[in-house]
Amino acid sequence: MSSEKEMTFLDHLEELRWHVIRAALAIVVLMITAFVFITEIFDHIVFAPAEVDFVFFKWMCKLGHLVNAADTLCITELPFKVQSRNMTGQFMMSITASFMVGLVVAFPYVIWELWSFVRPGLETKERKFSRGAVVAISGLFLLGVAFGYFVLSPMTIWFLATYQVSEKIVNEFDITSYVSTVASLVLGCGLLFQFPVVVYFLTKIGMVTPQLMRQYRRHAVVVIIILGAVVTPSADPFSLAIISLPLYFLYEISIFTSAVVLRKKLKREALENQA
Repeated sequence: MSSEKEMTFLDHLEELRWHVIRAALAIVVLMITAFVFITEIFDHIVFAPAEVDFVFFKWMCKLGHLVNAADTLCITELPFKVQSRNMTGQFMMSITASFMVGLVVAFPYVIWELWSFVRPGLETKERKFSRGAVVAISGLFLLGVAFGYFVLSPMTIWFLATYQVSEKIVNEFDITSYVSTVASLVLGCGLLFQFPVVVYFLTKIGMVTPQLMRQYRRHAVVVIIILGAVVTPSADPFSLAIISLPLYFLYEISIFTSAVVLRKKLKREALENQA
């Protein structure tokens, strides 16, 4: 404890630097590993959501037969081609895809390194929750990545591949545009699923309460439905539900998280006042 108190601002910066270096090194190592297998990654991971036999499209087709909507939910064709119009296009997208794979795989370790830097500055009672925080943040991120990759990416590709303002226009997407779109959806969902964690810390500092979130639940539902309608390829309720329900559950989980944090906070304050 004494060594922690005697650390200067520069000492903290030096410690943070080494945590960042180790986290960055993990990403680089995994990025290089991914680059070695870049052909397999593109064939079986990056381009997989653009194939009609992707697991999501199979599941949608089974659902379509179950609810007598096979004509709408069974995808038989994705009419587009992917091209590289720049000389460095394929190489740069190989670097980008390798970095994305390295970042996703190394994310739990990166969070652990950053939390290891933050943890000594926490109160003694809060340090025991550090492992739980790392698991929660990493788990929600990977869950969001899975949702973005297995659900949102194929639906977006389906919509953009079949959308036409004129039959005279042929969809031929550049590799840069394709990879950037998939990467944005996957990482975006990974970050979006951190909402319960953000609510946790906002509740800890008193900026958010479960009462406030319940008060604006209806507004949140409207926003979620609008977001689902924007990214849903068709107007059918099944596709809209697939997008909207996970986001709504995420909001409800955030309310529950806020309620638990607030209850523990009030209980601790009551005990301190009695003491």
